[in-house]
Amino acid sequence: MARVVRIHGYGKPEVLRIEEVPVGRPGPGEVRLRQTFVGLNFVEVYFRRGTFPVPSFPWPLGNEAAGVVEEVGTNVTEVKAGDRVVYADGPLGAYATERLYPADRLVPIPDNVSDEQAATVFLKGMTARYLLKEVVPLLAGDSVLFQAAAGGVGAIFVRWARALGIRVIGTLSTKEKAAFAREAGCVAVIDRSRENVGDRVRALTEGRGVKAAFDSVGRDTFRASLDALALRGTLVAFGKASGEPEPLAPFELAPRSLFVTWPILPVYTASRGQLLAAASDLFSAVAEEYVDARPRRVYAFDEIVQAQRDLENGRTTGAAVLRI
Repeated sequence: MARVVRIHGYGKPEVLRIEEVPVGRPGPGEVRLRQTFVGLNFVEVYFRRGTFPVPSFPWPLGNEAAGVVEEVGTNVTEVKAGDRVVYADGPLGAYATERLYPADRLVPIPDNVSDEQAATVFLKGMTARYLLKEVVPLLAGDSVLFQAAAGGVGAIFVRWARALGIRVIGTLSTKEKAAFAREAGCVAVIDRSRENVGDRVRALTEGRGVKAAFDSVGRDTFRASLDALALRGTLVAFGKASGEPEPLAPFELAPRSLFVTWPILPVYTASRGQLLAAASDLFSAVAEEYVDARPRRVYAFDEIVQAQRDLENGRTTGAAVLRI
């Protein structure tokens, strides 16, 4: 039996229940994992609230975890029993002490990376990586805007971008997070609750605007992100924490020849080769200290309700994990 966090309906954090659930034996292409640390990500709030629907109830939540392979099913060649592995963005159910998982979506954890570090950085780091290196061709000296720069993905993106010579202007919802964003490497920070983002960006870029704006906030910031773009700039939307952005007419992009895209991680790690190459790049960045893999907050497994309250209410900076 495993202890698993499941929901029986959508709602506030209190709908999360820790229940005893049979794990079963791994089938063909599967492994059974004993999990050690679970990453916490805002996307899990979307599933709990019903922003992203689940197939049925009850349903387990969680997108990311690290642990040890306990048993392998038939036709498994990617990993073996005893391997330390990490995964993200596959079948839901990471909020668990044990689970079954597809072997071909597991990534071995390097010897110089702990389980805690892997669970802290994997999903957020893989997301920051494709945003930084694959969605828009960014070069040293380019200026970009990152909405919610003190969040889990934002902190990794900012630090990694600084190492590559890319200037990041970060926005924050509270002034208390400004010091954290500057420490991560923002060249400037904007309190979007008090300042006009577009005006401040133009003042910081000699009137040009930024080459790209990265926005996971959604409705509350979407128009400000568009306003901050330079000619031929790109708005990279990858989340909607504040709700669905209002509709955008394509003709509105014409005066500055702007681009808008919504990339998702599974497309950038669709093959096992892509997954392993991206993970290798991320772990190399951790080793070079371009990426800080230390969690800012560690919750006990039984504190999952409080952890989701903190995520939803913006009370976290950087990354947080559950310890099993």
